[in-house]
Amino acid sequence: MTTYSIKNWLFLICFLSVFRVLSQDGIVVYFEPTMAFNYKVATNYSHNFEIGNRNYLYDEEFQYKVRQLEITHFSKLNIGIDQSIALGIRYRFRENFENDKENELRLTEQYNITDRFRNMRIGNRLRVEQRISPSLTTHRFRYRFAVDAPLNGEKLDVGEAYVVASTESLLSAAQGNKPEFDQRLTGHIGWLLTPDTKLQTGLEYRVENYGQTPQYVMLLLTSLVFSL
Repeated sequence: MTTYSIKNWLFLICFLSVFRVLSQDGIVVYFEPTMAFNYKVATNYSHNFEIGNRNYLYDEEFQYKVRQLEITHFSKLNIGIDQSIALGIRYRFRENFENDKENELRLTEQYNITDRFRNMRIGNRLRVEQRISPSLTTHRFRYRFAVDAPLNGEKLDVGEAYVVASTESLLSAAQGNKPEFDQRLTGHIGWLLTPDTKLQTGLEYRVENYGQTPQYVMLLLTSLVFSL
């Protein structure tokens, strides 16, 4: 199978799968725009700052209502040509938008390793998180497998598009609660607008707590990424 065929199959599988689930009963749909800034401090060390919010689009009825606002910072250290570790901190504001919810502080420890197959980049990411709110601390363990590649040619040039497809498994554990298992399937199309600016749009389908009482979630994603 050619590289072109592999990329197109990844693209089709991801997007057909997420569009298919829109017909499910009980699904909640969100719109989540984000803006991110990547700043390279040294050859092997960089910062990432991100601000985003999540908005209800559909929850038993169509609506547009803000659910949360969050601010995130990651510090990443490259420890090899294709490996990195990172520490992250996120604060999520929910009380301002839903009175019965709590704000959350999230700490993240991350390990990432990438490989290349022809013009595709393959990534494996491990994350451990501590989600801290006034009433509960939840420990979460995440593994993500991702593939990205330019849609034209062997490398990405300014003005060209690329595709990203990923799947992620999550385990959440908290004292007094049963473990929860989630699965996510995500697909993006992105464009390299300038050498330092990317625009991405995509869909993410989530099955949350599928071992007990499953909940189905769809997110419409947009992100603007600047490399400073």
